[in-house]
Amino acid sequence: MENSIQKAQNSISGTGKKTIQDLIKIMQPGIQKALPSVLTPERFTRMVLTALSTTPKLGECTPMSFLGAMMTAAQLGVEPNTPLGQAYLIPYRNHGVDEVQFQLGYKGMIDLAYRSGQVSTIQAEAVYENDTFEYCLGLEPKLEHIPAAADRGDATHYYAVVRMKDGGYCFNVMSKSDVENHAKKYSKAYGGFSPWKTSFDEMAKKTVLKRALKYAPMKSDFVRAVVQDETIKTTMDEDMYTVVDTTDYAAIESDPATGEVVQKP
Repeated sequence: MENSIQKAQNSISGTGKKTIQDLIKIMQPGIQKALPSVLTPERFTRMVLTALSTTPKLGECTPMSFLGAMMTAAQLGVEPNTPLGQAYLIPYRNHGVDEVQFQLGYKGMIDLAYRSGQVSTIQAEAVYENDTFEYCLGLEPKLEHIPAAADRGDATHYYAVVRMKDGGYCFNVMSKSDVENHAKKYSKAYGGFSPWKTSFDEMAKKTVLKRALKYAPMKSDFVRAVVQDETIKTTMDEDMYTVVDTTDYAAIESDPATGEVVQKP
């Protein structure tokens, strides 16, 4: 029997033009199967349709890349393009066409870490120029942050601390300029429509948290989930982890004048 993924793919390749809204309706059974119990398919579908209406550029992207990003969000159980900041569906120029990139948000990263069952607490903070802040690495790492009572000034650093249930911990610190350089180099949406433009502090916290979690002994399910961050997928599967990221990394470079990520001619 043909499942909803096959129906959607056949609808795209067959005769008769289907809108992305039509394809989302066809995908309803697949969405329901993918979602965890905390999200209903009706609520998730409303979020996706709202993302389409509030970001019209998404409707100009290839249908398969949109559905691929949508299914990635569904299988991870994160809300796309909502004020919660769990995940984003982002228009991105790839291989000469407009496609949709899936990107985890700061709160989505935290939710996935807690769902692993291994994390006790997560703390991610911005440090401002008038705060008291000191850290060192080595055999006896140390981090101390005392926020200023008032007039904290501009942000200078970001850090994340992860404590495991077994008592271990790890942390990562980056200066604001290091975060900006990291975003320019690695974020495929930094120069266009992107949460880096609207929620810089949260994206900076996500960056240091992601780096800190690299050193934490996390389960493979969490690692598989984080690998989905900043990917473009143009096919669908019942396990989106198995679908290859089709991003054209060779076409990404930074504009030396503006620092924005752009496509090479």
